[in-house]
Amino acid sequence: MLGVRRAQGWVVAHANILSLLPRALPCSSGPSSLSITSAIHPGTTAVLSISRQHRRHPIAPPLLRSHSLHLQIFHQHAPHLHALMANAVTSVNVNDPGLITLVNKLQDVFSTVGVQNPIDLPQIVVVGSQSSGKSSVLENIVGRDFLPRGSGIVTRRPLVLQLINKPAPIRQNGDTDELKTSDAASNADEWAEFLHIPGKKFFDFNKVREEIVRETEAKTGKNVGISPVPIGLRIYSPKVLTLTLVDLPGLTKVPVGDQPKDIERQIRDMVLKHIQKPNSIILAVTPANTDLANSDGLKLAREVDPEGTRTIGVLTKIDLMDEGTDVVDILAGRVIPLRLGYVPVVNRGQRDIDSRKAITAALEAEKAFFENHRAYRNKHSYCGTPYLARKLNMILMMHIKNTLPDIKARIQASLAKYTAELQQLGDSMLGNSANIVLNIITEFCNEYRTVLEGNNQELSSNELSGGARISFVFHELYSNGIKAVDPFDQIKDVDIRTILYNSSGSSPALFVGTTAFELIVKQQIKRLEDPSLKCVSLVYDELVRILTQLLQKQLFRRYPQLKEKFHQVVINFFKRSMQPTNKLVQDLVSMESCYINTGHPDFLNGHRAMAIVNEKYTAAKPVQVDPKTGKPLPTGRDSPNPQSLEDNKDEGYFSRLLGRNKKKMAAMEPPPPVLKASGNLSERENIEVDVIKLLITSYFNIVRRTMIDMVPKAIMLNLVSHSKEEMQRELLENLYKSDELDDLLKESEYTVRRRKECAQMVESLTKAAEIVNTVG
Repeated sequence: MLGVRRAQGWVVAHANILSLLPRALPCSSGPSSLSITSAIHPGTTAVLSISRQHRRHPIAPPLLRSHSLHLQIFHQHAPHLHALMANAVTSVNVNDPGLITLVNKLQDVFSTVGVQNPIDLPQIVVVGSQSSGKSSVLENIVGRDFLPRGSGIVTRRPLVLQLINKPAPIRQNGDTDELKTSDAASNADEWAEFLHIPGKKFFDFNKVREEIVRETEAKTGKNVGISPVPIGLRIYSPKVLTLTLVDLPGLTKVPVGDQPKDIERQIRDMVLKHIQKPNSIILAVTPANTDLANSDGLKLAREVDPEGTRTIGVLTKIDLMDEGTDVVDILAGRVIPLRLGYVPVVNRGQRDIDSRKAITAALEAEKAFFENHRAYRNKHSYCGTPYLARKLNMILMMHIKNTLPDIKARIQASLAKYTAELQQLGDSMLGNSANIVLNIITEFCNEYRTVLEGNNQELSSNELSGGARISFVFHELYSNGIKAVDPFDQIKDVDIRTILYNSSGSSPALFVGTTAFELIVKQQIKRLEDPSLKCVSLVYDELVRILTQLLQKQLFRRYPQLKEKFHQVVINFFKRSMQPTNKLVQDLVSMESCYINTGHPDFLNGHRAMAIVNEKYTAAKPVQVDPKTGKPLPTGRDSPNPQSLEDNKDEGYFSRLLGRNKKKMAAMEPPPPVLKASGNLSERENIEVDVIKLLITSYFNIVRRTMIDMVPKAIMLNLVSHSKEEMQRELLENLYKSDELDDLLKESEYTVRRRKECAQMVESLTKAAEIVNTVG
């Protein structure tokens, strides 16, 4: 694999030369793998870094040593490498400033339309602490003095700086354009344009500085607040490389003067918002005369780029370092390694700025510093602002080339998304109000019926909805609720005994009384009314739930007053339908309780119930056997003892009420105000209670089955089906009124605002798609 970068006559190569190098350079050895990083200029020396295992390569002089070795190939070998790399440059085709121009156009599209950029575009973001030299680095790259200066936070809004290389036009001898400006360095070949002032050229870069200050204060005021709204600045010059940089406010720790108390958090959040995007290249500016481990810019960059794969380090104030110190270890990656490396630069000092030292002179001084410094002179071609600009230009072009397919896909996906939303919001041009309301009513009623019947096209696989929830109410909640009603959880055996005696009146009953059975079973049937009415309420809740879901559609969000009116009319319609539904359910319960049909084929009649109870008690008694014959002895029932019968006469129900006190019996005191039995039941009473319970259980089960079957039918008749059939008529009667239609169709502020936003986004994304489609 051979990837080559070329800019301004330089070739930067990253290569794994397995078999190419022996063909490129004359040597006697076989194929060898060399990992090369070089900066080669025709006719000059090439510097390469190779690993220890290749130190015996025939082209390696004795300069090679340690793990990271340097090989100096003199210019007699350079032509071979240049020819090889030139072919690679043609195939990779990354040296295309038009790629950066393309991204600039995309940025301009979203900025001019006034919408937030939904696409993560490749860009270089400049971060660093206050007074780290960020502004000086940018001015050196541009070659002009144009940024605001001062103490504290000077950059208070992001500055999107687009540098465009525009060759100077060829002029005839003596043909010059005279410009009357306050900027001595102004010329007709260099000018700036602001995106918020389209078409106006600024040849005077002092005016550029003033406009940046004016536009900043327009958003943030004259205090020291900050704003995330960017300023777009485009600079055309034959002296710059095509490049896009985003300058952010400098990181600070302590609020000073009128700065907000949370200024550190505000700036940090703004910086993170820009650098956390995967397509952002981070340019971390750090003063070289401070400890690199304390660099605010690098610290923040490591949070979003822990591997250092998209971070470039810029070391400023190299000339201010203590005597005998340098940044060679940092440049070699032995302190905090970065995949894209570090570049040392020398900026103008405050004295130079105050004395208005020209940037051209500052760049010459920077070049002389690195050429003459003992630590950097051997690598001076990799130092300074010109090399930084070339490196940034090449990195940005490569990054754009790699991310362009993803950018195209994101633009198309976002365009489809916003186009669909714009279609849902509808056209702002309304037709006939009556027709619109009629169509909305018809569509709503059709969807309401569809949801109830389960014919909805958007059936969920995750949860029950619509009519399925009503079915769940009927067959699970209501059915289980009715089955859970126990007829004997509120009435005990002693209560049944008392009812039996009360129902016999003044004459003791000879047989189990029908009156007692009917009285108890009617009481228990009445208990089914509450769960039945609860079922009606649950179904009503489900209908309201369906209504709420239907009103969540975009159509009703567009017309909030129509939505509110719909909700009001339909809820009132449901409530009115609830009255006959509740009445019918109550009538069903009353029907069951007013007539006890003991002739029901499923009912267990009295004879059979008595037989079942006698059989139970007979089986429970032990059988006595004659020891002589082995035959069962006759029971007390077959041969009663007259004395026992005589005694049992006194052991009746009433004797247990009054007790066995003979004095009280002889006195014949009047009965107490409340006569309530206590004590255990006799055998006869147990038999009678068990028979009654059997009969109640049998009949109550019949009623339960009937209610489980009939109550859902009643609810469906008077509530669900009625609402399906009469919903449209109800809505037309209440909504289709000419004097209210215009008010009902008044759009919400959200809809108007969102339609405008979506229209702008669709417009910008359409332009963006046209721009990226120009690149194959």
